[in-house]
Amino acid sequence: MPTVDIDPDELRALTDRDDTDDEQLKEDLFGLGLEFEGRTEDGAFELEFAPDRLDRLSVEGVARSLGYQYGDSRGVHVPSTNSAEWTIEVADSVPEERPYVTGAIIRDVNLDEDSLDSLIQLQEKLHATMGRKRAKGAIGIHDLTMIKGTAPTEGNPTIEYVGVEPEEDTFVPLDSNDEMSPAGVLEDHQTGQTYADLVSEYERYPAIYDDLGLFSFPPVINGRRTEVTTDSRDLFVEMTGTDQWTIDKMLNIVCYALAARGATIEEVTVNYPDHELVRPDLSTKTKTVAHSRIETILGIDLDPEDVIDLAERSGLDATKRTDGETDEDESTITPLADRDGLEERDTPDGSGETQAGGDAPTDTLVYDVTIPPYRVDVLHPLDVIDDLGRAYGFNELEPRYPDVGTVGGRHERSRLERSVREQLVGLGFEDLLNFHMISEEENYERVDVSPDDDVYGAGKPATIKGPYSEDFTMLRTWVTPSLLMVLERNTHRAYPQDLAEIGFTAEVDESENTGVTERRRVGAVLASHDAGYEDAKARLQALCRKFDVDLETPPTEHPTYISGRTASVVIDGEEVGVIGEVHPKVLVEHDLEVPVAGFEFDLAALR
Repeated sequence: MPTVDIDPDELRALTDRDDTDDEQLKEDLFGLGLEFEGRTEDGAFELEFAPDRLDRLSVEGVARSLGYQYGDSRGVHVPSTNSAEWTIEVADSVPEERPYVTGAIIRDVNLDEDSLDSLIQLQEKLHATMGRKRAKGAIGIHDLTMIKGTAPTEGNPTIEYVGVEPEEDTFVPLDSNDEMSPAGVLEDHQTGQTYADLVSEYERYPAIYDDLGLFSFPPVINGRRTEVTTDSRDLFVEMTGTDQWTIDKMLNIVCYALAARGATIEEVTVNYPDHELVRPDLSTKTKTVAHSRIETILGIDLDPEDVIDLAERSGLDATKRTDGETDEDESTITPLADRDGLEERDTPDGSGETQAGGDAPTDTLVYDVTIPPYRVDVLHPLDVIDDLGRAYGFNELEPRYPDVGTVGGRHERSRLERSVREQLVGLGFEDLLNFHMISEEENYERVDVSPDDDVYGAGKPATIKGPYSEDFTMLRTWVTPSLLMVLERNTHRAYPQDLAEIGFTAEVDESENTGVTERRRVGAVLASHDAGYEDAKARLQALCRKFDVDLETPPTEHPTYISGRTASVVIDGEEVGVIGEVHPKVLVEHDLEVPVAGFEFDLAALR
C-alpha cells in the first residue's frame, strides 16, 4: 500500500489541535483509514493509506479529513476562484501522444520549508498514482513572477503549449547550470534519463513557452528559471497528459492543498485549436442513494436527519426527497437483489453524472449527495455509503449473527483447494500466494503469448479501467507468469526451487452473464540445473493418482515451452492444461540461468 509522510506538529497546527498527543492523533488517523507504519528519520508519521483517497496525499488533505471527523467542518467546501487573467494557448504542433493540458494560477501562497516539502511530496505522490509515473499526467509548478506572458489573447498574457524538435531550443533545467536542448536533457541529465522513455519516441517533444522562451519540458523536468522557493508567493501550476479528466482531477487536489494554506485560486483559460476550457474545474457532481440501501449495507436504523448529518461530517452535502422525482441526469441505485450485471456508466448527455441502471422502487426516500471536486474516488453510490459508515464509526456498529438458519462450513471448492495444496506441499513444492492482478507485459509478452493465440493461458484480458499502477492493469489469465516472476526475483536463492500456487484467473467471455470467466488454476514450476519434462510429469502423475483421475499427456505446441518437450494436460478425457519445459528465450527474458519445467491446469478437473 502507498505511504505518505506527515509531520504530526504541522497536522496539529492545521487542525488547531495543539493539545492532542501523538497516540490520540494516531487513533484519530486510524479512524480515517490511515494506519501508522512508523516514523521517518525526521520524526514524521509514515502513514499507509487507501490508494483511492488521493486527496490525502498531503498533510493539508489529511488535516481537512480530520477537521470533518472532529466536527470542525461540515458539508462541501468549494474554494472561490478569481476570473482568468492568463491563457494557455495549445498549438497544433503539440505531440498527439500528449495532447492535453490544464492549469491554474495560485496567488498569495505562504510557503515555508515544511509547506514546500508537503507540496513536493504531493506532486510526486500524484505522479506515482494517478499520473502513472508521469505517463498519464505530469505536474509542473512554477514561480509566476519569473514568467512573462507572450502577446495577449483577448487581453490575457499567454503561455504556449507546443511541440518542438528534439534539438530545436535550449533552456537550463532544474539541478543544472548548463543550457540543454530537450534531447540533451534526456541524454545527460539524471532526471531526463529517468523519464526519457516517456517521450523519446515522439517526433516532437512537449514544451511550454512564455515570452522569454522555453521554461518547461513536460513530463520530464521544469526549467531552473521558474523554480519555486520559500520566497515564491504567486505560482503557475500546469499539468499535461494523455487524458483531460485525469489531469483536471490532479489539478483539483493540488488547488485544494494550496487553498488550505490561505492561497487564492485564479482560473486559467485553455485555448485548444477547436474549443476552449476554463480551469480549474471545481464543479461538484451528484450521487443519489436510497435510504433503505444505506440501512441495509450498514445494518442500522437511521433517521433522515442522521443521514444528512453523517454526510456533512464526511465532507458531503445531502438533501432528501422521494424517488419519484428522480431526474434523468442524476444517479440512482436499485435494490441489491436487482443489481446483477449492472455497472456504473456515463449518462448519454455527457453531463458527468453517473447512474446504475434499472429503476428504484417508487415513493422511496432517497438522498441527492453532492460530491466535492477533490474526491476522485466516488464512482458509485456505495462509495457514499462507505463514507457515511465511517462517519458513524464502524467500531460503533454492534455485531450480530446473520438472520439465517444454517451453520457455516467450508465450501466444496475450498476443501478441494486445501487438499490439493497439501498434496503439492507433500510433493516438495513451496506454496505461494501471488497477486491476482498483473500487467499485460508480464502476462503475455514476456512469456511469448498473445491474447489472440489459441493456447492455454491466452485469452482476452479483463483490464482495469483506471489502474493506479502500470504493474497491475489486468486480471491474470493464467498462473505460470506469476511463478516465473517469483523465480526471477529469487535468482540469489539456492536451487532447486520448486514452487506451486493455486490461484485465481479470469478472461473476458461474452457467453457469461458477467462477461468474464473466472477459474481457479493449479500452477507449478521446478527450477534446477537438471529440471526437465519428466520431473514435472512425475509430480503431476503423483498428484492425479491422489485424486483418482486419469491423466494423459498428448504432445502439443505452446510458445512458452520448448517444441517437442510440451504436452497437453488431459484429465478424465478433457483437455484442461499444459505441461512442458520453459523455452530458453522465456528463461533469458526472466534472467534465469537454470532450466525450468512446469505444468498448469484447471483445479476443477480434480473433483
